[in-house]
Amino acid sequence: QVRLLESGGGSVQSGGSLRLSCVGLGYDLRPACMGWVRQAPGKEREGVAAMDHYGHASYLDSVKGRFTVSRDKDKNTLYLQMDSLEPDDTAMYYCAADHPPPNLCSIYFTDYINWGQGTQVTVSS
Repeated sequence: QVRLLESGGGSVQSGGSLRLSCVGLGYDLRPACMGWVRQAPGKEREGVAAMDHYGHASYLDSVKGRFTVSRDKDKNTLYLQMDSLEPDDTAMYYCAADHPPPNLCSIYFTDYINWGQGTQVTVSS
């Protein structure tokens, strides 16, 4: 059974930082396309960051320069370092994994098969 467990969410003030973690249980993250997807109340789901199995990353324009996605292969864990957080970053953040064709692994791919339970990020002004 594949399980993705997120942690690291919380409440911070504008300008603060958080680091999200996603551990794969029963699932080897190394060959997968991995992504962080967020959804705020009343808004559509959007891909925030994605990383293919080569380690190539892509980011939503609004988070470029502020968010960094990384992968620790030994710990089978995906991270999202979020700096300079803004109130518009407030959302439920989900870790997701799948094996689409490599050229499709980007923030625009959100039809992942495997999803975590989500972790809430709240940024106050």
